[in-house]
Amino acid sequence: MKEFMLVFLGASYEELGLSPEQIQERMGKWFAWSEKMNAEGIEHKGSALMPTGRSISGPDKVVTDGPFLEGKEVIGGYYTIKVKDYDAAEKVAQGFPEFDLGGTVEIREVMVFNQ
Repeated sequence: MKEFMLVFLGASYEELGLSPEQIQERMGKWFAWSEKMNAEGIEHKGSALMPTGRSISGPDKVVTDGPFLEGKEVIGGYYTIKVKDYDAAEKVAQGFPEFDLGGTVEIREVMVFNQ
């Protein structure tokens, strides 16, 4: 099995103007996706991320307050999953509950370093 990171990109619920009831409905979709992975025996973990933060960059280690992207997409969270290959990771990513809001899933294999 290989480990993959699914990075979730899209507009924040605040930017979309979702009501508390709509947000609760969205959370139900996330929980259902997680439960589906559990039922299929896919090991996964992850978290949602706050829409703001800080970055440190360059040789002078300049600190910048976020959000960090110029567009409306922010990294909203991530899952790591253990599956056979990219095709299996793509199949899991099809369950991402934010496609209807214009969201994107970036799939990246986690690099393993041999020591």
